[in-house]
Amino acid sequence: MKKIIVNIMFTTGCALIILTACFVIFDLKYIMVPVVFQIFAANIVINLGLFVISKFESRYVIVEYLLDISYIIAVLVVFGAVFNWYPTIPVWILAVMAVVIYIFSIIISMNKLRKDTKKINELLQKRREKNAGAAS
Repeated sequence: MKKIIVNIMFTTGCALIILTACFVIFDLKYIMVPVVFQIFAANIVINLGLFVISKFESRYVIVEYLLDISYIIAVLVVFGAVFNWYPTIPVWILAVMAVVIYIFSIIISMNKLRKDTKKINELLQKRREKNAGAAS
């Protein structure tokens, strides 16, 4: 549960930063406060959906990534239609934001996994050395 909450906060923060950058690039004036909560709600739905999707595994990693990205974009398109985001934010920007945040999240996850693997290997090596010293 803690991981889901952290992911929701992370993706919401990333989405707001990217959205703010888009507003600066396209010379838009301000972001309405309700939009922040709408983005937060969208990220809750996205992260809960990704949690459910992660329970089903595929033999092909690419299929899993495409399913995740498709789900994210579908949620954003639905939220965009429901909350009328399209006059301000084109659909393609939502899709690009989704892909960028997803790729960034994957990179962070892979980096954390690599560090965890390195730490586990170091602990195993220390345990082997300790057991070899005790057996001598």
